[in-house]
Amino acid sequence: MLAAPVQEASGIFIVPNGTIVFEFIALFLLLFLLRRYALPPLTRAMSERQELIKRQIEESKEVRENLEKAEREYKDALAQARHEATQMRDQARADARRIKEELEQKAREEAAAIAAANQRQMEIERERVMSQLRREIGGLAVELATRIVGESLEDEARQRRTVDRFIEEVEATSGERTSAGTGPDSGGQAG
Repeated sequence: MLAAPVQEASGIFIVPNGTIVFEFIALFLLLFLLRRYALPPLTRAMSERQELIKRQIEESKEVRENLEKAEREYKDALAQARHEATQMRDQARADARRIKEELEQKAREEAAAIAAANQRQMEIERERVMSQLRREIGGLAVELATRIVGESLEDEARQRRTVDRFIEEVEATSGERTSAGTGPDSGGQAG
């Protein structure tokens, strides 16, 4: 009666024999060996893997923070560069205006100097022409007066007075024509 099969209500037979004890012993032995030799390297590998993942997460946070910091620094540097470029552009414009004003002033001064030199040259030329004209007109006037009056104007003082009086009359006549603008030489030249 030891090994008599027991039948349950469901129809499955359970054979009570010694194999189940050996199976439990084998299972516990297998669990012990797994826990003793296989589980520590797996646990160690999983711990190392978890530490690696933690380090990578921390590094990625640091990298993200460094990236954000670098991006802020880049934006600040870009804003600073724009500001400096604006200042340089404004300075260049101010320098250009200053140089332009200096060149215009220098050109005005040179033009005034040229005009003054031309005025002096015209005065010198006028004096030369007037002197030459006095000599020529004086000689002609003396000759004409000698012929008309019949007297000799050989005396130099008399010649000079006669020439000066004649030139004054010519200048007065020429001045009237120039101011009136009605004569044939209304351009201001003596005739």
